[in-house]
Amino acid sequence: MANYRRGRINDAVAKELAIAIGNVREPKVIDNFVSITRAEVAPDLKYATVYFSCIGDFKEAAEGLKKCTGMLRHHLAHTLNLRITPELSFVKDGSMEHGARIAELLEQIKTQDESKS
Repeated sequence: MANYRRGRINDAVAKELAIAIGNVREPKVIDNFVSITRAEVAPDLKYATVYFSCIGDFKEAAEGLKKCTGMLRHHLAHTLNLRITPELSFVKDGSMEHGARIAELLEQIKTQDESKS
């Protein structure tokens, strides 16, 4: 399968899961303000790793998402035209923290340069 097709499937899975998260009634998901950042589907389309971020407790949000996996797969099966609906595994997306750390380091460099001048 071509990489561009898998990229489109990744985007479609992430988009549909983001929509489905809005219909979830699990308190652990609602209270932690979970958002789907991206998804990566395996080449055989049997498994998908879904990256999420949240404002609250990551452990609690992951437990809530694990409880909702069946409902989310059901939503994917009905909205996406795929031969196989992938099994979902949820992983914390650390890109927000990484970006914040880089911004912090750049700010430190900037203040050091200003103090030298």
